[in-house]
Amino acid sequence: MIRLAVRCAPEQADLVLAELTVLAPNGVEEERGPGYVEYAIYGGEGELPELGDLDATIAGGRVEVSATEIPDDWADRWRDFHKPLLVADRLWLRPSWEPPREGTIDIVVDPGQAFGTGAHPTTRLCLGYLCELEPGGELVDLGTGSGVLAIAASKLGWGPVRGYDHEPAAIEAAAANAAANEVDLDLERANLREQLPALAPTVVANMTAPILLAVAELLKDVPQTLVCSGLLPQEINQVSGAYARVGLKEADRRQDGDWAALLLRQG
Repeated sequence: MIRLAVRCAPEQADLVLAELTVLAPNGVEEERGPGYVEYAIYGGEGELPELGDLDATIAGGRVEVSATEIPDDWADRWRDFHKPLLVADRLWLRPSWEPPREGTIDIVVDPGQAFGTGAHPTTRLCLGYLCELEPGGELVDLGTGSGVLAIAASKLGWGPVRGYDHEPAAIEAAAANAAANEVDLDLERANLREQLPALAPTVVANMTAPILLAVAELLKDVPQTLVCSGLLPQEINQVSGAYARVGLKEADRRQDGDWAALLLRQG
């Protein structure tokens, strides 16, 4: 098994993911770190493009491309690295091979897809805020990815819940996860840099700072509450200021390792 990885700046992530999704429609692995996003695809010998071809495919941008051979027993070994996650003593995020936890809200998301399992700090930060907010009414999840936040919101008591993402593979992953968790989500594609869908009183947006800033510029129907993450600590003041100018004031900010999140409210 070969792991072919592309590391890029956050502002290039949409382009790189779109190209890799064409090469690997069954799933792209994502890892985020300070100042970078890394996507990886997996395949057997001869199934993946050559490094030079892949670099050309993504327009020769400022990216790092690497290939790593994975041990034959990798498919079994990676289970050791994906453990259940308890959020705010309420949400139990687990892969399907782990048992539910009594007294918690059960959310099942398997690894191995493009859009994460909920373990990333940005997702945990958003989930923590959702657990503290008073649920009820409609909620919109911008940049839904695997649908973890939308699924959690539905199980916490919001409804209807709508999720939007630019990538078709994300919509497919979110739909599969919603079905596995027996929740109804309204999922649609949307280019959030260019046009916003109709929003809701509560909005959650786990996206990179450039996209969050673009959303602030497009915002006309201001929600009552906005939870946003995907931010580096040095980006949080700029994003907070952009939303303050459209009527959303900072109510709280939090940091988890190298990542940060904001809770914004009208007024």
